[in-house]
Amino acid sequence: MSKLVTEQLHIIKRGSHELLVEKELETMLMTGRPLRVKAGFDPTAPDLHLGHAVLLNKLRQLQDLGHHVLFLIGDFTGMIGDPSGKNATRPPLTREQVVENAESYTTQVFKILKQEQTEVVFNSTWMNKLNAADLIKLAATHTVARMLERDDFDKRYKNRQPIAIHEFLYPLIQGYDSVALKADLELGGTDQKFNLLMGRELQKHFGQPAQCILTMPLLEGLDGVNKMSKSLNNYVGITEDPKEIFGKLMSVSDELMWRYIELLSFESIDTIQQWKQSVTDGRNPRDIKVLFAQEIVARFHCKQDAEAALHDFETRFKRGALPDDMPEITIMTKDSAVPLPQLLKQTELTASTSEALRLVKQGGIKLDGNKVEDKNVKITCGQTVVIQVGKRKFARVTVVKSVD
Repeated sequence: MSKLVTEQLHIIKRGSHELLVEKELETMLMTGRPLRVKAGFDPTAPDLHLGHAVLLNKLRQLQDLGHHVLFLIGDFTGMIGDPSGKNATRPPLTREQVVENAESYTTQVFKILKQEQTEVVFNSTWMNKLNAADLIKLAATHTVARMLERDDFDKRYKNRQPIAIHEFLYPLIQGYDSVALKADLELGGTDQKFNLLMGRELQKHFGQPAQCILTMPLLEGLDGVNKMSKSLNNYVGITEDPKEIFGKLMSVSDELMWRYIELLSFESIDTIQQWKQSVTDGRNPRDIKVLFAQEIVARFHCKQDAEAALHDFETRFKRGALPDDMPEITIMTKDSAVPLPQLLKQTELTASTSEALRLVKQGGIKLDGNKVEDKNVKITCGQTVVIQVGKRKFARVTVVKSVD
């Protein structure tokens, strides 16, 4: 194996979870031709976040190695709804939702990928050409028993939860996408392994060379527990305001910081190892978070925005200054005063009064810069207070007596 191929494999495998089959990929790389690298995205949500960026970063690295990326938008499969990781049937999207979300994806994805080395494709292009007989032939390539090997299907079947027939078509169609595109390598999250293997099997069935598979880890969200997801509000969106991105990344735990750096930073492995050693030797982990947060903000915005975000962060949080763009909210009440937990919910600074009570108990609420220790605090009519929730949420709230 040549030194060049060895170096490519090293870059490709960095931060990945599993490569199948490495020997086959090595053989492909030895030919010297650009590989056709496929990655599919169902347009189920219009915004990309750092969880998506783990895979997109790997695609960019492959482009830097000279390979061709097939950015597949599953506009056809998006109308089925992939149940991967779910324990129930996912509702299909309307055609209008698919088109709208797809347009948003193509706008955002080039913040990471090179446009000249990216081919954006839609699987409706070939799937709409298949007739009923073609789909039946495709379905005949696999048994129900084989489909039930997929973990989420197996759990639902054992728990007697419904599985719609059309859901079995999803992995078959994703696999057929690899046939239509003649993919050499397909990337996906660890939860997509069954579908990715389906591509290998169908390519063999149709007489094509089998694609290799590279699975990438699923990035935990800001809570450090659940997979990053907009629905769980534990995400960092790549199009969010630079100050918001910076603040969110500075809020992650020291332990989670290294996970984010390993999966998202473009710094060399040697540099990251030096960072780890410096922390072991006594350096404040906050210094490393600043370097990483600036890298991410600069990547999705610009270097000037990264500098401004750092300045804002240090001014706001290190020196205790209040943000200039603090929202001003007026709350109407028939009573003479509003209990703080109720006020926090009404202003949407917390999702519920129970969350507000929990944050008070944890010391996470401040009124006019002073930590609230009494959960029974009330804000009286005519009073204006600056409320701070956690490190990043602020609001200037005025309570006004309602007139019947």
